[in-house]
Amino acid sequence: RSQRIRTYNYPQGRITDHRINLTLYKLAEIMEGDLESIIEPLIVEQQTNQLTELNDALA
Repeated sequence: RSQRIRTYNYPQGRITDHRINLTLYKLAEIMEGDLESIIEPLIVEQQTNQLTELNDALA
């Protein structure tokens, strides 16, 4: 079974990104295009992973 990436819970107004364990109660805003609160944590996670990989490669 494939992993869940994101769950949208409309009755609770909740969106959960399972990759980075992020839960926000801003579903309406996100569906209207306000994606910054989802995109920014994903970018930070990616940058952290890249820096960790680089550090491991140099060690």
